Amino acid sequence: MNILIINSEYPPIGGGAGNASANIARELANLGQEVTVLTVHYGDLPRYTSQDGVHVVRIKALRRRLDRSSALEQIIFMVASSISTIASLRKWQPDVIIAFFGVPCGAAAWCANIFSGVPYFVSLRGGDVPGFRPYDFALYHKLVAPLLRLIWRRSSGLVANSSGLKNLAQAFDSDAPITIIPNGVDLQRYSLSKRDWEPARLLFVGRLVYQKGIDILLAALEGLKSHPWELSLVGDGPEREALQSLVQEYGISDRVHFKCWLDGDDLMGQLQEANLFVFPSRHEGMPNAVLEAMACGLPIIASQIAGNEELVTDGENGLLFSPEDANALREALVDLLENPFRREQMGAASRRNVEAKYSWSRVAKQYLALIEKGSSKL
Repeated sequence: MNILIINSEYPPIGGGAGNASANIARELANLGQEVTVLTVHYGDLPRYTSQDGVHVVRIKALRRRLDRSSALEQIIFMVASSISTIASLRKWQPDVIIAFFGVPCGAAAWCANIFSGVPYFVSLRGGDVPGFRPYDFALYHKLVAPLLRLIWRRSSGLVANSSGLKNLAQAFDSDAPITIIPNGVDLQRYSLSKRDWEPARLLFVGRLVYQKGIDILLAALEGLKSHPWELSLVGDGPEREALQSLVQEYGISDRVHFKCWLDGDDLMGQLQEANLFVFPSRHEGMPNAVLEAMACGLPIIASQIAGNEELVTDGENGLLFSPEDANALREALVDLLENPFRREQMGAASRRNVEAKYSWSRVAKQYLALIEKGSSKL
C-alpha cells in the first residue's frame, strides 16, 4: 500500500507531532508499506531524502523557527502542501493519506480527495481541535471551524491520541467518526538505566510556554526549600525570561537549571540522571515527553488532564494533581521527595506500562488496521 503522510512538522522541525509522524512512518515502512512524507523545508535540510525506508519530501514554505510556527506560516504551508499534493498525485499514486492536524495538513488531503478521490484520515493532535488551549487558539479555532468541519466530514476517519481529545473533538462535531490511537515511544532508545534515587533530581522536558504550567511548578517548589531537590528544565520558548525572573523572586535560582533544547545523548543523559519527572501542563493531547520519561523508568507527577491521566495511574506509576493548583502539586512533591523507595517502585511501573501499551510498532499496526478497515468500506 502506498501511504502519503502530510505534516508541517517532521524532525528536526516541530515537537511531539513531528516525532509521532516520523516514528509511525518508520514503523509502517517496517510493516512493508511504501511511505512518503510531505513536510516543510527549513534551512539547509535536503529537499528529498530517504531514511528508515521512508521517502521525505520537503517543500518550500515560510518557516522561521524549528520549534514552532505562526498562523501565517501555517496558512502558507496549507496552500503550498495542497498544490504540491495535487501536482504529485500521479507520481506518488497514494492509496491513502494520513494528515497530521486537521489544519493546515487536512486541507491538502481534502483537496487531493476532491481532485482524485484518494481517501484520507486525519490525526488530531490537540491544537487543531476547537476548545484546546482557548487562551491561545480561541480566535484561530473560530476562524477555521467551517473548514475543519468540511475536512473532518469528508475524511474516512479521525484519530485522537487520547480519550480526552476525542471528547473535545466530539463536543465540536458530534457526528465525527473518531478512533483513539495513542502516541508511542521508542523502547530501545528510551531504556532503563541504573540511577541513584537520592537526592531528588526533578526534570521537566518541553516548550517553555504558558500551556506547560511551569509557573505552577516553580510556585510549588518555593515552599519546599527545606527539602533537598534540584530541578532541570529542558526546553526553550517565549516564557523563558519570565520563568527565570520567577526563579529569582522565589529564591531558588541555585536549584533550578535552564538547559535549553537538548536531543540525542544529551537528552538521554538528563533522563538517566533524573529520578522524578514533573509535568504540570494545562492542556495536552498525549505528551511524548511523559511517555519517554516513563520508558526510562521515571515516576511521574503530572496534572490531571486529558493525556496525562491516561498515562499516569495515580498511586501506581506516579501521582496526579489538580491542574492550576500549586498547593496540590506541592503535596504530591512532598509525598515522593520524602520516599525514594516509592519513587523507584513507581518508576518500574512506568516502564512496564509503556512496554505493554505504547510501542511505536503497536501504534503503527493500529493505524494500518484502521486504514485497511476504512479502505474496505470504499
